[in-house]
Amino acid sequence: MSSKKLFKTDYPGVFFILGKRAGKGDKEEKIFYIVYRRQGKLINEKAGKQFKDDMTPARASEIRTKRMEGRELSNTQRREAARKSKEKENPWTMNKLWEEYEHTKEPGRALTNDRVRFDKYLRDHFGKKQPHEIVRLDIDRIKRRELKDKKPQTVKHVLGLLQRLVRFGLGRGLCSALLFRIEFPKVNNLRTEDLSSNQLQNLLKALDASADIMTANLMRMALYTGMRRGELFKLRWDDIDFERGFIKIRQPKGGKDETIPLNSAAGEVLRNHPRKEGKHLVFYREDGEAFTDITRQARRIMKAAGIPQDFRPLHGLRHHYASALASSGKVDLYVLQRLLTHKSPQMTQRYSHLRDQALRQASDLAGELFRVIRQDAQAEESTVEGAGNDY
Repeated sequence: MSSKKLFKTDYPGVFFILGKRAGKGDKEEKIFYIVYRRQGKLINEKAGKQFKDDMTPARASEIRTKRMEGRELSNTQRREAARKSKEKENPWTMNKLWEEYEHTKEPGRALTNDRVRFDKYLRDHFGKKQPHEIVRLDIDRIKRRELKDKKPQTVKHVLGLLQRLVRFGLGRGLCSALLFRIEFPKVNNLRTEDLSSNQLQNLLKALDASADIMTANLMRMALYTGMRRGELFKLRWDDIDFERGFIKIRQPKGGKDETIPLNSAAGEVLRNHPRKEGKHLVFYREDGEAFTDITRQARRIMKAAGIPQDFRPLHGLRHHYASALASSGKVDLYVLQRLLTHKSPQMTQRYSHLRDQALRQASDLAGELFRVIRQDAQAEESTVEGAGNDY
């Protein structure tokens, strides 16, 4: 009900407020509301306007009685019935939900991957169905037929897209929910990547020798800062504070904007990086647009360095950055979590064994130092005893 002053009428449960009459300047009209209980629930809704709907207190009271007795639908029930009727005429199938979903997303690698997954695995099986028409057996069939030989991560991505599309439609009131819960395969995503000393030296030489400055510097920044690919692609010059030594990360994965320190190696890269007047992006393609993928360009540099093909160009360098810090034994996991902008410590735990190994080596070193000291002390004591026996 409106927050304007409420006036009672001679009819129980019938009230009105004064509102502006459309097209009549400052002239007012009564807008009637009814309040009643139905199946124990208190309902408060609009009955109609004095002039537009020819509404009176008596008519509003009659509507109230019919709705209390269930002889007439409430406003909410009427809207829901209209929505269902419209859905029957033009139902929100998975194909239609995908088209709407696709229009709301920014072009890029993530959307391209989703498009391939939908076209390859979901369209034929679910495209003409509405979410509430999908049954658990449909999911079992697609797992057996289409995804039987695929990696668990691929299966998870495909089913995750199906779930996202349904939630997208549900959040906008376009469709009903699935009638069951999707079961996702367990995925071991604790893969880490690092480079040997020789591989790292070869990569740095290949980066120095490359004529592709944009790609080379993108790879250097991934190695020196551990930033994600998408964060580097979105990096702008006004995100970099050279004076105070910080980088602002816009909308990191799953969270709000963050800042990370700008170390000397990354600072040197950015200070020497070509800067085009009027261009806000730090890294951009030849046509001036933002990168969406640099795999092809980066592979050329990695091939020249002799890096294995299964090493992921930017994500692998982010992992190497994290692994190097963790294995140094000088950076605790909380600091590493902050540097990598992980939202939970569980994501950083994959590097804990490297840190534990470094701590173990430090502990072993301490043990060896004390062992040597003890041996020296025992040797000195033996020398003193031997000298005493001479007298």
